[in-house]
Amino acid sequence: MSYTSVHTPSRRALLKCVPAGLACAAAPAWAQSPAGSELPAPALPSYRFIVGFGAGGVPDAAARLIAATLSERWRLPAIVENKVGVGGTLAARAVLAAPADGSTLLSVSPAHATAPAVFRNPGYDTLRDFAPVTLIGEGPALIVVPKDLPARNLAELVAQAKARPGSVSYSSAGVGSSSHFAAALFCQQAGIEAVNIPYKSVGEAMTETIAGRVQFHIAPYVSAVGMVKDGRVRALAVTSASRIAEMPDVPTTAQAGVPGYEWSFWYGLLASAKTPAPVLAQLNKDINGVLRLPQVKAQLADMGVKVAAGTPVDFQKLIEAEVAKYARIAKAANITAQ
Repeated sequence: MSYTSVHTPSRRALLKCVPAGLACAAAPAWAQSPAGSELPAPALPSYRFIVGFGAGGVPDAAARLIAATLSERWRLPAIVENKVGVGGTLAARAVLAAPADGSTLLSVSPAHATAPAVFRNPGYDTLRDFAPVTLIGEGPALIVVPKDLPARNLAELVAQAKARPGSVSYSSAGVGSSSHFAAALFCQQAGIEAVNIPYKSVGEAMTETIAGRVQFHIAPYVSAVGMVKDGRVRALAVTSASRIAEMPDVPTTAQAGVPGYEWSFWYGLLASAKTPAPVLAQLNKDINGVLRLPQVKAQLADMGVKVAAGTPVDFQKLIEAEVAKYARIAKAANITAQ
């Protein structure tokens, strides 16, 4: 399924998408490379940001925020397209099928690194076929449970699962999704057996948790915080190494009784590995410049994302480490595509 929206460089349209002052004009696109040499002006009608998941999640929202700002900076329309399905691999294949000129970028999350562990042949090589542009940022997850669940804390939930193996279930956004891997690793480190109940999206997984049809769900902070504050679910722990300022009463998983467990959702942009190096360098420079804007940082913080804006090399190292980690988790939990 594919959904497309177009951000034109109209100032009025941009100001509807971003706070006042964010849509500021800048030098024309590709004016200078980091080394100072001229880069050719692209003879292209637009740029595309392809997202492998539906609207509302961080990969989609972050891509739209960046696209709206770059649209004016580049003086070109920026199109955000959602190609939903097969764990994000449809979107990845779409990027590789497009011209390798830097005009089509892939907005990714940990699902990009889980694909090699889940799919025998996703249609591409995760590490070889893509070039990192930049890591947008990272954010924690919340371990949430139905508001009426008898277990009042994480230790009690773990105790129940140990006392009655298989009696505890968790919802995920599908087999092989980031939330599935997050929960599988949690079960491994907590020493429990729990049943994965897969759904089509984080939204559906959260709905089932609210309804009490599963015992827990590990969701990106932005997907859960509003429901926690509204009292529709309870947060038993945050998956970061330290507590978060917005929810100081929620302990870390280590403090809650599962030492060593940490999980973060990360988000970034990739291009085809065939993209010319000077173009990749300029993309990194321009997008990192946007990510450092105070208004952009504030909007991403509202999504629970701390901006990274690093180098392509750093992002590549992260992806390589994540691919290896998910391979280990998948093997231990016997996670395969269905």
